[in-house]
Amino acid sequence: MTTTIPSSDLDLYCDELIREPYEAYRELRGIGPVVWLEASHAWALTRYAEVKAATENWQIFSSAEGVSLTPFTNETLRGTILASDPPLHDHLRSVVGERLTPRSLRPMRAQIQSIAEDLVTTLLRRGSFDAVTDLARVLPMGIVPAFVGWPDDVHDKLLPWAAAAFDTMEPPNERCKASMGGRRSMFEYAVGLTESRNVVPGSLGAGVLDALDRGDVEPAQCPALLLDYLAPALDTTISAVGSAVWLFGRYPEQWDRIRQDLTIIPNAFNEVLRMESPARAFSRVTTEPVTIAGTTIPAGQRVLLLWASANRDERMFERPEEFDVTRLNANAHVAFGFGVHGCAGQGLARLEGHAILGALATRVARFDIGTPTMAMNNVIRALAALPVTLIPAPVSG
Repeated sequence: MTTTIPSSDLDLYCDELIREPYEAYRELRGIGPVVWLEASHAWALTRYAEVKAATENWQIFSSAEGVSLTPFTNETLRGTILASDPPLHDHLRSVVGERLTPRSLRPMRAQIQSIAEDLVTTLLRRGSFDAVTDLARVLPMGIVPAFVGWPDDVHDKLLPWAAAAFDTMEPPNERCKASMGGRRSMFEYAVGLTESRNVVPGSLGAGVLDALDRGDVEPAQCPALLLDYLAPALDTTISAVGSAVWLFGRYPEQWDRIRQDLTIIPNAFNEVLRMESPARAFSRVTTEPVTIAGTTIPAGQRVLLLWASANRDERMFERPEEFDVTRLNANAHVAFGFGVHGCAGQGLARLEGHAILGALATRVARFDIGTPTMAMNNVIRALAALPVTLIPAPVSG
């Protein structure tokens, strides 16, 4: 008896599908919940139920061999929070986790809201600007570098480094190869930062060095711990805020709903994350054979968890292609992962996203958007540029 393996020749990392991936995701979901990707030489989980189940089951879908399709990148990630499983994962995460809890982040709320309000005031004066460079990047760059502990003299390198970190996460294509130099430079700087201890006092990085002094981590683990939250903390928020402006510019009636009821901002932010998931996918390695919908994935296989596809799965989300800020299950998205490997920095990203939407909603009636330019990155779904003009809300009274 011959078993046909569900497969596809789609290259999810070609330029065309980086710009417009959603029809390809729909095609893959139609083939089945698990599909062999010939171009990537990896399996893919395409539907919500299977992606979520795999993120919860780290015992079978392991991160310990890295989460990239690129062998070199997996070697550099070995033993990091991102590329480890419990108990090592839990230990490493505890080193920095205290700084990322809701209680620890709460004192930052007023600072983040103040920056957001000042930014919106400046942009309203200008009227027209770029929603990525002048809005989406400004708040995270004003918060994250000092929070992580990076000194001022390197701030201009952080965004290129973050982009390179994600570009080198997925297949060794030309985009990945071109970014290897940036990844090496970033890691070398982190090694030097560990040795010089020139981190911002009281920062996440300072906490890593304190853990080193206590003997809780090894010196070789410190550079990776300094880097683990840099790229995700910057790029996820930048992606989400840029996508929010793009979506609200296209769906002004949804912006009206927020302006009429600011309490739905958290749900609206979740809906942005569902519609335009910042990270397309990371991979896992199977530790034993696993059968899904009649297809057996052998042990030792790379499996892509397609979060961006799962978040538009018709089996989970009614009318998934529609942007609806009042969607009842918007918070079910897996844009920040799930389970033990759920993004530890999502609390900070939410604080920033909620603050900027709140500041805009009280003072902006409409976003008049131009033609967007998509960022060409192997992992991050984000805009590179979006011309926008803010239409101020009428002043009451």
